Amino acid sequence: MARRKKIYEGKAKILYEGPEPGTLVQYFKDDATAFNAEKKDVIDGKGVLNNRLSEFFMTGLNNIGVPNHFLKRLNMREQLIRSCEIVPLEVIVRNFAAGSMAKRLGMEEGSQLPRPVIEFSYKDDSLGDPLVPEEYIMAFGWASQQDMDDIVAMALRVNDFLAGVMFGVGIKLIDFKIEFGRVWEGDFMRLIVADEISPDSCRLWDIETGRKLDKDVFRQDLGSLSDAYSEVARRLGVLPGNVTTTNTKPTLVN
Repeated sequence: MARRKKIYEGKAKILYEGPEPGTLVQYFKDDATAFNAEKKDVIDGKGVLNNRLSEFFMTGLNNIGVPNHFLKRLNMREQLIRSCEIVPLEVIVRNFAAGSMAKRLGMEEGSQLPRPVIEFSYKDDSLGDPLVPEEYIMAFGWASQQDMDDIVAMALRVNDFLAGVMFGVGIKLIDFKIEFGRVWEGDFMRLIVADEISPDSCRLWDIETGRKLDKDVFRQDLGSLSDAYSEVARRLGVLPGNVTTTNTKPTLVN
């Protein structure tokens, strides 16, 4: 089977042209990176877990009326997604102080915030994805005021959904980041959730023990990243017990 044209390769995923106009094939790699790719490794099975977990979360969002790019899973490492114009922002939703926020404000990690806090960073690895205020976003034309209102409203809905799902399986949603894309339906443009939702893009702590079940395990050398992600998948019922996450090559659709 001929491999399709590669459109983009990032740190954790590869995008190939899709079988129909307006679609892409998103392939999840086993690569793990941290500190703007200064720390790297390959974790067998990570791509499989993230593919299945992102499918689970995106399907759940579709079911509650939050539009996103996910169309269907193709195999253990690939999913068919809707092509969209990515808004050049990472949208970070925080429920508890952790990571860079805790450092910036001198807060103890795990301190509950009075309400969810939304931050925006400009997507540029060479700059370290710097935090930017809404004034910058609108001044430079990255998004309009209406876009920002819609992004904030959708991000809060995603937060409510994820926090509820995680709480139901004994996991605390500390924070997460998502991306948004623009799609056109005739002359009408709308925003959809894009990229992925997985432990790569969330901070997840066990409610009882505080054990970290996200990429901080890799960042901070806290043990097996595969075991942490597998625990999240197990609790959510995403992977049956007999599924292996052995590394496989991309197999793209016609």
